[in-house]
Amino acid sequence: MVATCLTIKIGNESAERGEFLQKGDTPPLVTWADVPAALGLLTRLPIRVDTDAAMERGAASAWAYPIVGICIAFITWMFASLFLWLGLPPLVIATFCLIIPVVLTGAMHEDGLADCADGLWGGWTKDRRLEIMKDSRIGAYGVLALVFSVMLRFGAVLGVLSTEVFWPALIVAATVSRTNMVVLMTFLPHAREGGLSQSVGRPSQSTMLVGCGVAIFVTLFFAGWATPFILVAAALSAFACAAIAKVKIGGQTGDVLGATQLVTEIVILICFATIAV
Repeated sequence: MVATCLTIKIGNESAERGEFLQKGDTPPLVTWADVPAALGLLTRLPIRVDTDAAMERGAASAWAYPIVGICIAFITWMFASLFLWLGLPPLVIATFCLIIPVVLTGAMHEDGLADCADGLWGGWTKDRRLEIMKDSRIGAYGVLALVFSVMLRFGAVLGVLSTEVFWPALIVAATVSRTNMVVLMTFLPHAREGGLSQSVGRPSQSTMLVGCGVAIFVTLFFAGWATPFILVAAALSAFACAAIAKVKIGGQTGDVLGATQLVTEIVILICFATIAV
């Protein structure tokens, strides 16, 4: 998934990192090459990534996950603004606001939510839960989780669509929800050997703090006085997802991270819809 659909090359990152390692220096905490690497991992945007360089950086590029959220929110907002200008009905525009991120991400977060719902509640042991989560088939729990998540997102987006918090809701939800992925990657161990999450690795706390800094800045800028309310809701979402994953399977997987992103996004959109009332 990391490298199949991509078109901008990450320059000489491998050579630069090799020089750091030869000199015995610490690799840089942040490089701009991390942004296309994160976009290549979390979206289907046409960006070609130097896979060797991206995998060598691994979880060190996770600080850029919130920036991926900014890009997705901006594209969604552009289309929504165009549709508003064309006079499309609000119900149609709200539907497109759900469709566009799904297309941009290849439904990877929706897939994670469905797999978690099936596995975490469909199995009685850790091994059986992980086995169900790895199965490409979807069960009743997964279907219901997707239906409920779509209903909640649709209602929240529709609630803010014609208000002044529409753009802030999109960008803050997309940014902070992807930051929660980094938080879980940092503090929870891998639940299984292999898989996307294990191949990326675990970010350092410094990497996580950079990502959190990006998310906090975006939230302060766009949410203003509502920032504490939004961040507390996001933190509770991350804690709930982490606690369930820890109890059920002993850690996190790529599916858990995807589900966490979606749950956090829904919670934040509902917060903005409540503010807009």
